Amino acid sequence: MILDAAEVLERVRRDKPLVCHLTNFVTIYDCANIVKVFGASPVMAHAREEVADMAKIASSLVLNIGTLTTEFVDAMLLAGISANEKKIPVVLDVCGAGATRFRDEKCQEILDAVEVSIIKGNSSEVARIAGEDVKTRGVDAADIESNLLGVAHSLAGERGCTVVITGKDDIVADMKRAIWVHNGHPMMANVVGTGCMATSVIGAFAAVETDHVVASVSGLICYEVAAEIAALVAAGPGSFKENLYDAVYNLDSETIRRMQKIELGEDRIA
Repeated sequence: MILDAAEVLERVRRDKPLVCHLTNFVTIYDCANIVKVFGASPVMAHAREEVADMAKIASSLVLNIGTLTTEFVDAMLLAGISANEKKIPVVLDVCGAGATRFRDEKCQEILDAVEVSIIKGNSSEVARIAGEDVKTRGVDAADIESNLLGVAHSLAGERGCTVVITGKDDIVADMKRAIWVHNGHPMMANVVGTGCMATSVIGAFAAVETDHVVASVSGLICYEVAAEIAALVAAGPGSFKENLYDAVYNLDSETIRRMQKIELGEDRIA
């Protein structure tokens, strides 16, 4: 497997893929903005009357259940089935899974009806989707005792997809491979929406890279390297968010390759 996050970013900037979103109303502006700053083109379409058509002209589809309703999930199903017909990647953020039975049921409904390419969530969200007996604190991760790598491999095998577990260290895995991403900064936890933004970034990178493990890792590296740069000059959460956009916009290949911290299996990569 060849992994060059900087090269994938260059393709995002060159191709400017259209990333269709049915996403969290709380963070919708942030998700659109981060995709745009990375160089892709976001569209936020939620109406049942148009989502299938919008997915047909997109290069990837991002679904985020953060502010779900029954009607919203119905629109997600229409968009997801349309995306499957076009054979574009579908990224599902299982935001808040494990907090309520309703969220759990709707996640399973989406996963049963739509071929999801990438499942993304924090440790307790993903563990819950994988069938573990855990609870999520709203949309914040709860402590779990499960082996997260085992959970990721198991869910990836069951659903035939790539699984992304975000946290202090991120895990990206499919049935056979696993990569840890050790970039990022604690300030990200003080800003609402950084997790949703990460999902949108993954959607942008998956739009240009068919290996979804490579796409997910590359997106996380670039996003989290930018977060580290932004934190160097931020006085607090407000200025951090502002500087994050600037850091993404100004990312260059040399900086990405110098700052990335990933781990492939047992081999640590600086």
